[in-house]
Amino acid sequence: VQLQASGGGLVQTGDFLRLSCVASGRTYSNNALGWFRQAPKKEREFVATISWNGGTTYYAESVKGRFTISRDNAKNTVYLQMNSLKPEDTGVYYCAASRYASGSSDTEHYRAWGQGTQVTVSS
Repeated sequence: VQLQASGGGLVQTGDFLRLSCVASGRTYSNNALGWFRQAPKKEREFVATISWNGGTTYYAESVKGRFTISRDNAKNTVYLQMNSLKPEDTGVYYCAASRYASGSSDTEHYRAWGQGTQVTVSS
């Protein structure tokens, strides 16, 4: 079972990126999915989560209004649209699959993690 994240890159302040995460080996259509990030020398932090059917989303305050999480269960993929990027958004972004149908900001709720994709926002 793998979660493969992609779409990161080096952008300037105000730019946008769209991250994707594809699950292979099994389907997570009954599980919530989430995105977390980790900046250098900082703890991994919650970014966004989406329930199993996409009906409920939840965001960290720092990204609310700028980022949008979505999913396509037919493609076993979760997305993170990131607009109006800021230097403080810099970090490695990880996708994760929850043990449960509803999402959470708690890392303990997640049982599978992707390898991460680097996002760097220059000022």
